[in-house]
Amino acid sequence: MPYIGLISDTHTFFDDKLRKFLEPVDEIWHAGDFGNLATADEIAAFKPLKGVYGNCDDKFVRSVHPYIQLMETGGMRVLMIHIGGYPGRYDHKALQLIYAHRPDIFVCGHSHILKVVNDRFHNMLVLNPGAAGIQGFHNVRTALRFRIDDGRIYDMEVGEWERKITSENY
Repeated sequence: MPYIGLISDTHTFFDDKLRKFLEPVDEIWHAGDFGNLATADEIAAFKPLKGVYGNCDDKFVRSVHPYIQLMETGGMRVLMIHIGGYPGRYDHKALQLIYAHRPDIFVCGHSHILKVVNDRFHNMLVLNPGAAGIQGFHNVRTALRFRIDDGRIYDMEVGEWERKITSENY
């Protein structure tokens, strides 16, 4: 049963608080806006990484991480993209991918707002971990971790940390 850590919008920031929260997971999924390839490489050196590039990521990140990830894990089909939206307000490209791939779990980032929503119309769980980094308008940094097994997701936990920059961050 895979134990997944889900983050997004690190924007070059991957600190000890986030590492501690992600320490027990088997792999990390990153829903875009790494900030740079060095940050993506740092996360990948810490845990196995599956990620997508975000709108703020440069050509170096885009050369390593795809626009979308389509995965099968724990008996569930997962679609991950950076700009996705949420039920009733999906991005046009994301909605096309949802119809084409019919995921059980739809993962996105971009909004910097944590959301876990059951989309009954599309019969899928929508996960946006919010922003794990310190750049942006959000007041709280967030991340998710959960288990997937036998076609179900469970033991979901939210990590929350203040966004402010302190000497502990560096």
